[in-house]
Amino acid sequence: MRKVLYVVGGGVGLLACFMALLVVGVYGAAAGLLGGGSGSGSGGRLATNAVPAEYADLIQRYGNACPTLSPAILAAQLNQESGFNARAASSANAQGIAQFIPSTWAAHGLDGNGDGVADVWDPADAIPSAASYDCILAEDVKDVPGDPVANMLAAYNAGPYAVIKYGGVPPYEETRNYVEVILRSAASFAAPETDGRLATTEQAAGAIEYAQDKLGTPYLWGGDGTPEDGGRFDCSGLTKAAFASVGIELPRVANDQWAAGPHPSRDQLAPGDLVFFAYDLQDSRSIHHVGIYVGGGYMINAPYTGAEIRYDPIDSPDYFGATRPTAG
Repeated sequence: MRKVLYVVGGGVGLLACFMALLVVGVYGAAAGLLGGGSGSGSGGRLATNAVPAEYADLIQRYGNACPTLSPAILAAQLNQESGFNARAASSANAQGIAQFIPSTWAAHGLDGNGDGVADVWDPADAIPSAASYDCILAEDVKDVPGDPVANMLAAYNAGPYAVIKYGGVPPYEETRNYVEVILRSAASFAAPETDGRLATTEQAAGAIEYAQDKLGTPYLWGGDGTPEDGGRFDCSGLTKAAFASVGIELPRVANDQWAAGPHPSRDQLAPGDLVFFAYDLQDSRSIHHVGIYVGGGYMINAPYTGAEIRYDPIDSPDYFGATRPTAG
């Protein structure tokens, strides 16, 4: 929930007309969809604030350990494994940020920080170990048909022998979901291409139109706009419903919606981008609010209890960044 938002002052009628023009204009700006698919994993840079700051240098450095890997793939993998939680532990005894089981760690754990101890709970050891293990697996399954990045990830989840046996990603629901989620979300961890352009979609205009229809609706914490909620929303409930109306499924909470697509910079914002606000401007885990950008420095958002869905400016001290949602 957003604690503080600036109030839009004056010119409400003119603003409404301006926003209507923006909705029409975004159709003209539509230029296809930025694919988050597989392809080569090699190269590239992490997007600003895409991962917790304390891990960014490690992921950027070791994400280029081999041609099949990239910083964005490694970041998406660590996010899927543990949500960047260095103390994560599973019922299967998988441990740490990269979720190594003890036997695999014993064989592949590295002393990444050179302190004389290979510690599965220390990201400075676990992140380079995960990258190294990915590259070993990529080599193990290099002759298997299909996408080498997908096969590498499947081997990390199910073991290289399963990938070899089935001639690609094995038919295990968990493994297929694991590979799909990482490949789909990797684009959200990658910096924009050097030409600075990011694709805009026609769905953006539909999402804005949906949100505009909800202007004046009272805020409800946890609201999804259902009849049970009286048609009311909280911030991420509104964004999720708006994009669901045009066929793009978003996670439920703002913190997770940050990873729903690539991250345009402030000067690349286009109508339909999600804009986020955080307590810590270097940590996406501290995101507490989201709105839909409509242009001209404004967003539509469900601000907080006692307020209504409205237009607000995005430029505030807690502005964190933006995401361009992609289908898939």
